[in-house]
Amino acid sequence: MTTSINYEDKIPNNVDLSSDRGLQRALEGWQPKFMNWWGEMGPALETHGVYLRTAVSVGRDGWAHFDHVNVPDYRWGIFLAEPKPDRRIAFGEHKGQPVWQQVPGEYRADLQRLIVIQGDTEPASVEQQKLLGLTAPSLYDLRNLFQVNVEEGRHLWAMVYLLHAYFGREGREEAEALLVRNSGSPDSPRILGAFNEETADWLAFYMFTYFTDRDGKYQLGTLKESAFDPLSRTCEFMLKEEAHHMFVGTTGVDRVVARSAQLIREHDTLDIAKHGGIPLDIIQKYINFHYTVSLDLFGSETSTNAANYFTAGLKGRWMEERRKDDHQLTEHGIPLQRPNADGTWTNDELSALLALNLDLRGEYITDCQSGIKRWNKILAEAEIGFTFALPHVGFNRQVGMHSGFHITPDGSIVDAGSWREAAGKWLPTSEDLAFVRSLMHPVYEPGKIASWVAPPTNGINGKPFDYEYVYFH
Repeated sequence: MTTSINYEDKIPNNVDLSSDRGLQRALEGWQPKFMNWWGEMGPALETHGVYLRTAVSVGRDGWAHFDHVNVPDYRWGIFLAEPKPDRRIAFGEHKGQPVWQQVPGEYRADLQRLIVIQGDTEPASVEQQKLLGLTAPSLYDLRNLFQVNVEEGRHLWAMVYLLHAYFGREGREEAEALLVRNSGSPDSPRILGAFNEETADWLAFYMFTYFTDRDGKYQLGTLKESAFDPLSRTCEFMLKEEAHHMFVGTTGVDRVVARSAQLIREHDTLDIAKHGGIPLDIIQKYINFHYTVSLDLFGSETSTNAANYFTAGLKGRWMEERRKDDHQLTEHGIPLQRPNADGTWTNDELSALLALNLDLRGEYITDCQSGIKRWNKILAEAEIGFTFALPHVGFNRQVGMHSGFHITPDGSIVDAGSWREAAGKWLPTSEDLAFVRSLMHPVYEPGKIASWVAPPTNGINGKPFDYEYVYFH
């Protein structure tokens, strides 16, 4: 395998695809189906050239090339990170053995399931963001939306390659099904809840790329540890691309907060809705919603599936090789607070092996706090007496041990009626959503930006903010 990517083939790749004619033909048969899906479910806005990065190598340096590309002509391909010589399994019952280049029969179904679930999230977010281009606040933002979309499309290709190359007929059938399910469809929805939610406005897009793509970072991080080497190398390169998606979210929310702070100072009031800004309490409600929906993606606190995947070597922990333990988790425990029906909490301890979802979720929560700190710093520097916070981990949950309880953002357990009565203070109401949507007017002129968001500090790839990132004719 080479670090540079072959763009001569119909499907760009660095896996020597042309040496396996059967596989190449199968993937070339899937390609038009993908293009049909992109045409139908991809971005609704027609453009004539977007300043996009395309991967040209998987090495550490200079891996991407930037240029204006007509989006349907983007070269989606199959790229795996460089193999590590003599890589060994780092955890579980096979620890110390060489990693697998083929799928062991006894783990076939589990590995296929993990790849399908990951693969299903990639096209889902493209579907959720289909209409956003029609209300882009600037050409810079529009370009970032398209970059995120084409790379989610490429991540779908990455998973489809694994299904076709290693899982035979069943894998090919699953690859077809990835294009049949659609986000929010009543008949064939996407597998995970967060990927069936609507992303109807740009504040939701920034929150999605901050909170939900960050979940993706942690899930990919666990699969990067996998003993199945092709999956590990696939996820390692995907993580490189995913970093930009989270940057879009982090700096997007930064810019909304900065603009709201500016309007608050200018008009000496927190009530900036009438001045065309997004009030801080609405931003907090969006944080509450997107964070809690993303927490559900980590699954139940106690998971025998996660324990089995770990023991088998299929899915590790975040930064597995940096952990200072036996990597088999036979004796460790993790503390846990359980909610009780009488409104109290019980301190409990779970075996570390059964609490792997909890361990990963803890890493994620710590990471999410860094965004809250950033946004509060913007408010503090503007001398505004308001702080954002992440709600309690039990708030607004549909999955796991909190899902049967009504828990407030500060962690109080209340009855259903009290919770419902106060929900409008904690989560976006239909009025909040309609208000944010009313601000969403497209700005397609280079160097101009919508009034509810601040311009970015820097442009893309050294270009200025007023660069013509998108051509319309």
